[in-house]
Amino acid sequence: MTDPREIIDKSAMTAMQYIIVAITVLLNAMDGFDVLAISVSGPGIRTEWGIDQAQLGLVLSMELIGMALGSVFLGGIADVLGRRNMTLGCLVVMSSGMFLATTATDVTTLSIWRVYTGLGIGGMLSTTNAVVAEFSNLKHRGLCISMMVIGYPLGGIFCGEVGKALLDNGATNWRVMFTTGGIISGLMIPVVYFLQPESVHWLSRKQPAQALERINAALTKLGHRVVDALPSLSADVRKKSVMDIFSPVMIATTLLATAAYFFHIITFYYVLKWTPTIVTTMGIPASAASGVLTWANVGGAIGGALFGLLTTRIGLKPLSIGILAFTMVGVAFFGRSAPEVTQLSYLAAFAGFFGNAGVSGLYTIIAYVFPTHVRATGTGFVIGVGRGGAVLSPIIAGYLLNAGSTLPQVALVMGCGSVLGAIALVFLKLGTDKPSDAPVTSAETGKLNTSMA
Repeated sequence: MTDPREIIDKSAMTAMQYIIVAITVLLNAMDGFDVLAISVSGPGIRTEWGIDQAQLGLVLSMELIGMALGSVFLGGIADVLGRRNMTLGCLVVMSSGMFLATTATDVTTLSIWRVYTGLGIGGMLSTTNAVVAEFSNLKHRGLCISMMVIGYPLGGIFCGEVGKALLDNGATNWRVMFTTGGIISGLMIPVVYFLQPESVHWLSRKQPAQALERINAALTKLGHRVVDALPSLSADVRKKSVMDIFSPVMIATTLLATAAYFFHIITFYYVLKWTPTIVTTMGIPASAASGVLTWANVGGAIGGALFGLLTTRIGLKPLSIGILAFTMVGVAFFGRSAPEVTQLSYLAAFAGFFGNAGVSGLYTIIAYVFPTHVRATGTGFVIGVGRGGAVLSPIIAGYLLNAGSTLPQVALVMGCGSVLGAIALVFLKLGTDKPSDAPVTSAETGKLNTSMA
């Protein structure tokens, strides 16, 4: 009997599979646009409401709190209800939250809607990583995950260009950023509804009502042959739960992956959240500051894409560790830049290159270390708790700047997060990409272990 998951894992990628991967890129771009919309809007918000840098740091962190909560709690729901349903639900929350942000007239109201929007983004993040892992074959899984991750800086590039165009007409146009994000998120709802079937891996593991019919419908839509019966699940497999990420077998993996993501995100979000404000404090116009942020995301997109290609030649773990170390170098150099737009742009691109390549490495590692029945749960926990670093990052930087620390000093402190993340990865043991409830031959196991050494 052919296991439907093996058809996905071992067969060549079809056009529809590439389309679904492209959809995850667009969904991750929505995350990038939404998160950076508040960063680009930061100067305008300060101008309109007369708040200081510490207060702005709190506002910048609000959707990150929602993202952390959404990732932790909604990731588990995605493992219970399915990838497709969760994706659609998160899009509704994201779109409505962006529109509601445009109604804010004070910091408190804006913060509430940013937390709400963050819930949808967090759930989306934990779900899309599972989707791209489960709709790609083993051969191209690392590359496909990296392509999904570069959606974030691509969304940031688009956000930066929109912000540049709007801010040229005055910083008080910041609400239009959220209107644009709400429209784009809303347009993705019918795209997902009509094009993305439920995950074959999830259906094979959960086996809900009419599972065989749904699996075959998904396989047919993907361009693969159908199967005659559902894969058999042992009693032990059926007893597995989403809480297995805290089992004695997986707890060390869960904690180390979370620590690596947490510390690296502190560094990564320092660049993303504070670049526009730092550049404007140097006396550079807000529109040019938005352009510097765009360059950080251009570097991020290139770094993520190159990382995906390098995973076919270099072991995932040493590659990721090296990239995290270089992230600190990039951030430290950015902090020492002269107040000149061209130099700032190049150094921001350098920091973004390694910062997002590091995120690609961590997302790929997460997809490999968590099996199907806890893939969204594990991803959600790592990203949710890890995004605590994203919450702390702008707050820490804001208070350091208010306390009188120089930009080079702040950059050096914030860059240390990536080094701590690299240290956590040193102790993380990587296994295979084998779902715990699906058979994989010894030859395949050897191949995977070799590629990830």
